[in-house]
Amino acid sequence: MRNTHAHSFKGWASVVSGVLCALLVSAMATTTAQAALPEEDSEAWTLRKEAGDIQIYTMDQGNSSFQAFKAVALLDAPIENIMAVMVNPASCIEWVLNCTESYGIGKGTFHDRYAYSVNDMPWPVTDRDYVLHIRTQGNEASGEIIMEMSATPNMRVENSNRVRVEHSETLYRFIPEGNKTRMIWLQHTDPTGALPGWLVNSLLVDIPVQSMEELERLSSHERYQGFELIYGESGNLGDVRQTGSN
Repeated sequence: MRNTHAHSFKGWASVVSGVLCALLVSAMATTTAQAALPEEDSEAWTLRKEAGDIQIYTMDQGNSSFQAFKAVALLDAPIENIMAVMVNPASCIEWVLNCTESYGIGKGTFHDRYAYSVNDMPWPVTDRDYVLHIRTQGNEASGEIIMEMSATPNMRVENSNRVRVEHSETLYRFIPEGNKTRMIWLQHTDPTGALPGWLVNSLLVDIPVQSMEELERLSSHERYQGFELIYGESGNLGDVRQTGSN
């Protein structure tokens, strides 16, 4: 954890921003059950920000002071490159802000696996770690790929120097559009602690934009080139594999 001090509104904004970066892929523990993600096509979404080919929508949640968000982007990268990044558990360090440690755990499959990650938090917030259950499915006919991630906190012994994330629900939807990829990202976080809802909500729209921009940039790196989507006879996605590898 970085031992820096935060003062006034600007300092608290920095702390909250750091916390939210972790919460984009994991929600902190709550005393109530995790609410289901809102429907993608609900009329209750409100457009809050546009940045190039990225749109950020938010929606009030009746049982929470924290809003849900929907991020929609047309990434200038083919879906094979995007998925090469997404299936690499170590890529969190490369495109998720403040992610300092990330790797796969257990003997999972392409469709059903687990990963462990750590997010470095600004002082005085304690670093967060989490174990994610990742489910991936894809359809050859539509070209669409869906990734769902849920926290499974009891799968790994807790570290006394970190706070284990207990509740997290995230959905990524990837749709090929020529040599580009449309990405839809749904998230609702409901953190505990002295984080006012109005401040969290004011910062929420900027963080998905930065993350999507970084994912687009990263997918152009040489190490993520030359991958292909492997489909089975039934047309279901079975793997993302570098061309020529077995």
